Amino acid sequence: MNWIVKGGPVMIPIILGSVLGLAIIIIKLQQLFAAKIDAAQFTDKVTAHILAGEYDKALGLCRKNIRYPIAVTLKAGIEKRDLPAHEIEKALERAGNTQVKSLEKHIGGLISIIGIEPLLGFLGTITGLIKAFMAWEKAGSNVTVSQLASGIYEAMITTATGLAVAVPYYLICNFIISRVKYISYELSDSSMKLAEALSESKRKR
Repeated sequence: MNWIVKGGPVMIPIILGSVLGLAIIIIKLQQLFAAKIDAAQFTDKVTAHILAGEYDKALGLCRKNIRYPIAVTLKAGIEKRDLPAHEIEKALERAGNTQVKSLEKHIGGLISIIGIEPLLGFLGTITGLIKAFMAWEKAGSNVTVSQLASGIYEAMITTATGLAVAVPYYLICNFIISRVKYISYELSDSSMKLAEALSESKRKR
C-alpha cells in the first residue's frame, strides 16, 4: 500500500484502469469458455437430422444447446427453412454476426486501457521528475537524496505499474481476439454446411 502512496496521484487512474480491465477480461474469458463446443461435431448432428427430414429434432438439438453461439445461429437458419436459399443465408449471417458482436463487446474498451496504462505511467514519470527537480531547485547546492527520493519514487513506480498492467493484459487481449475470430470462422463454416443441407433436403422432397 505504501508504494501506491509513493506513486503519487497518477496511481489512481492507473489502478482504476487495471481494475476495469481485469473485470472485462474475466467477463470475456467466462463468455468464451461458456461458448466452447465442438462446432464440427454439433453441426454434423444437426445436418444429419436435416438431411433425414427431421427438422424438429434438429431444432430440439439447437434449443437444448442454446447457450452456445453455434446453436443460436443454426436455429435461426432452420426456422427459416421454407424461405428461398438466399433468405436463409441472410438469416444465418445476421444471427452469426449478432453472436460475434456479443463476443466482441467491451474488447475495444480493454484495448483502450492497454494503450492508456503505459501512457499514464510515463505521465507519472514526468510529474515525478518535475517534483524531484523542483525539490532540487528549492534546496540548491544543499539538496539531499531524501529530498529527491519522493519525485524519483513517483517516476519509477508509475512507469513500472503502468507496464506491469499493460503487458499481461495485452497478451490476454490477443488470446481473446484470436478466440473470437476462430468462433466467427466456425459460425461461418457451420452456416454454409447448414445452408447446403437445407438445400439438399428440399431437393429430396
